[in-house]
Amino acid sequence: MTTTGELLEGFWVHTVTVKARNGSTGLGPTYTDPATVACFVEDKRRLVRDADGAQVVSETTLYAPTGAADTLTVGALVTLPSGRIATIITTATLTSGELDLPDHVEAALT
Repeated sequence: MTTTGELLEGFWVHTVTVKARNGSTGLGPTYTDPATVACFVEDKRRLVRDADGAQVVSETTLYAPTGAADTLTVGALVTLPSGRIATIITTATLTSGELDLPDHVEAALT
């Protein structure tokens, strides 16, 4: 039997570097050490809502294994394969439960 994680493994053709936001000081936000995440990067402009409900333009969407959910958090800095650094606007962990469909994380970036 194939696990849901294995169903999408062939799609994780990109690698990004993520520094999760872990607080702030008087000098601004602070971030964790960089982590590498295998994913699929889709450069496509779309409107999303941020944590405050405001409409924001997302330039890129990442799709990654559910194990990356702790790393792909709102406010994290993501270095894309192009070298562009983007900020995560919103994330969603998509799980199918007993349907046995591919579970994954989706993150909308600036």
